[in-house]
Amino acid sequence: MIDHRGELYDLRDELNETGCGFCLAKWTQVTIHLQNGETHSCHHPIPHKIPLLELRRNPTALHNTKHKKRQRREMLEGGRPAECDYCWKVEDSGPEFSDRTYKSSEPWSKPYLEEIKNLSWRQNYNPKYVEVAFSNACNFKCSYCGPQYSSAWVQELKKHGAYPTTDNFNNLEWFESVGKMPYKHSEPNPYVDAFWEWWPELYKDMNTFRITGGEPSMSPDFWKVIEHILTTDNPNTNLKLSINTNLGIPDSLYDKFLSKMIQLEESGRLAELTIFTSVDTFGKQADYIRNGLDFDIWQERVDEILSKTNKLSIAIMSTFNALSVPRYADLVDWVFEQKTKHNSPDRHWVTALTLDSAYLRYPTHQIVKILPKEWRDSLESIAIQMETLHTVKPLWEIEDWKDWYLGFTQIEIGKVRRIIDWFDEPMDEEELNLLRRNFHKMFTAHDERRGTNFKETFPELAEFYDECGKL
Repeated sequence: MIDHRGELYDLRDELNETGCGFCLAKWTQVTIHLQNGETHSCHHPIPHKIPLLELRRNPTALHNTKHKKRQRREMLEGGRPAECDYCWKVEDSGPEFSDRTYKSSEPWSKPYLEEIKNLSWRQNYNPKYVEVAFSNACNFKCSYCGPQYSSAWVQELKKHGAYPTTDNFNNLEWFESVGKMPYKHSEPNPYVDAFWEWWPELYKDMNTFRITGGEPSMSPDFWKVIEHILTTDNPNTNLKLSINTNLGIPDSLYDKFLSKMIQLEESGRLAELTIFTSVDTFGKQADYIRNGLDFDIWQERVDEILSKTNKLSIAIMSTFNALSVPRYADLVDWVFEQKTKHNSPDRHWVTALTLDSAYLRYPTHQIVKILPKEWRDSLESIAIQMETLHTVKPLWEIEDWKDWYLGFTQIEIGKVRRIIDWFDEPMDEEELNLLRRNFHKMFTAHDERRGTNFKETFPELAEFYDECGKL
């Protein structure tokens, strides 16, 4: 991303010369859910189905769908596609820049500005940032997840049925009715087949490739990608590879994963290697949220990976939710310890470990906004804690590289500040009470099905939990 605000202003002006809704991400970025055949460019628009008829004629329709081409046409003709309303609301409310400008400023977007704005909207385009999930294979049942991204969730729902909440986030019948059910691992998947047909062409020009899931290491296609990168005669040495993993896989699979990460780092075939792993708070409370997690083992593996590598970086994706709050400060302390231990100027981001605190939006019954307002002080204390551990200095004051990225960056702190701002936004009382009732129903059933105990695990929230049950 461009660091200089003046350059962002210039870029926004360039985009607007083509159209007030023109965004390079509609061409240069794609997220593909191969497990159920959905795609979108940028994470704000809702994913749409990839028609199999289009795919049979053109494997690049994993990205270049007729739907997406219509949005590109609208952008090139000066319009604002309705599915991109997240950015239009931001731009119309007064802030200087929306994600339209930020995403267009990325190294996988900005260099292609002139090329793209002179293309016909009908033309296929190979994206430079590609995010792919091959399957929903996963050994975890995270409380806010569901069957689309977890085969373990599918198994539980087939055994017990949907949870007694008023939404559809874990309702198999609903997923089937809207065509969102993932392909079974044992059956052919035309979307995966199309990906491998497209892959040789796609690979050679990519800037960034991110593999998500499910748990990617449980998919044979994940290992196929790794082997291709390690053995191809024409490696894309400019490629930045990112891999999601829960780091809770069996020992034998983890050992294989670590070995391959070391090989990738030492191969010289990548420009960057980043591991994304998720944890939402600390200790047993983290285990509860992400059912299947052993927090102690997760800690050991993060430390081991950083100890046995020199260049790769790890990003902790923290899906901040109502259950994160009581012990999040302990997670912050532990991340700081790891930064202090493993930071190195040889790593891609200098800092070995980053904490990406993004607030949960769905399912709504678990969002942080359901908590009573007195919990705001706890949120504020987390931000202050990170600011206290913020040691990033201006370049002209740096005498030793450790002075720069020893602590938390402004970006890391800003993510928590945004959670607080969102928490402060008012909610309709009737809606809030509905979400709290669903919260109680969800975790009552959670305890019954999974043998857990909410009130013992979260004594800080026990009173709130009981109050939710009385609504």
